[in-house]
Amino acid sequence: MQREELVDLNAFAVVAEEKSFTRAAAKLGTSQSSLSHTIRRLEARLGVRLLTRTTRNVAPTEAGERLLATLRPALESIDSELASLRELREKPTGTIRITTSEHAAATILWPALEGLLPQYPDIHIELSIDSSLRDIVADRFDAGVRLGEALAKDMIAVRISPDVRMVIVGSPAYLAKHPAPRTPNELAEHNCVNLRLLSSGGLYAWELEKDGRELRVRVDGQLVFNNVGMIVRAVRAGLGLGFVMEDHVAADVAEGRLVRVMEDWCVPFSGYHLYYPSRRQLSAAFSLLVEALRYRD
Repeated sequence: MQREELVDLNAFAVVAEEKSFTRAAAKLGTSQSSLSHTIRRLEARLGVRLLTRTTRNVAPTEAGERLLATLRPALESIDSELASLRELREKPTGTIRITTSEHAAATILWPALEGLLPQYPDIHIELSIDSSLRDIVADRFDAGVRLGEALAKDMIAVRISPDVRMVIVGSPAYLAKHPAPRTPNELAEHNCVNLRLLSSGGLYAWELEKDGRELRVRVDGQLVFNNVGMIVRAVRAGLGLGFVMEDHVAADVAEGRLVRVMEDWCVPFSGYHLYYPSRRQLSAAFSLLVEALRYRD
């Protein structure tokens, strides 16, 4: 069916139901003469008269009644589907893929999603938990969560957490045998548990700062993990010092299982940020997620 034919059939249906060219023209937003021409064109194409016209009334012929009976449910179905599409455009829906670290997923994303998703059952979230720095665009993610606010090219960053702090900790048993370090240089004398970065394959350099002096310290020790949970476990066991997020060990410190050292060298980092391409057209679902995660001091 040609587009013109669908327009003509819809015009006929409106005239037949309104039983008036005047009311039908007003409803369709056209002139009476244009509408009359449309109906004549349709009748000529079908080779049958569809409407009986008098000075007082317009009524479908028998052929017109048969056509109207066929058209009515079809046009109602089209109207219903168009209404559904308009509702879909305004309704938060769709799948959002996010690459994130385990820590950010557990402490920032999950609390927000736990409250958001029950309210919006048509939103689907896929979290790829990975400590490596994935390429958001190349790996077809909608967004990524990273520490800090250094912008990659063509990216927008939205802060989603307060500042976070890394701390150096050791067990009381370890520190009883090895005096607590006071300066970055003294870390060379200690067995330190290292973190292997999946993104580069290298070992994470401990980022320390004091009085505006920033250092990235390479440490050495018997153990290397690519999982923070295992680092904390090794430190609890007295196998060395670890450099981890403060909230990973807050309970251990409070209950005396671990002790913080070199606190004057451990300063807060700018918190987690949600990154997404600046050219991305924000859907209702994505905009809703951004607002749910946005950090408000």
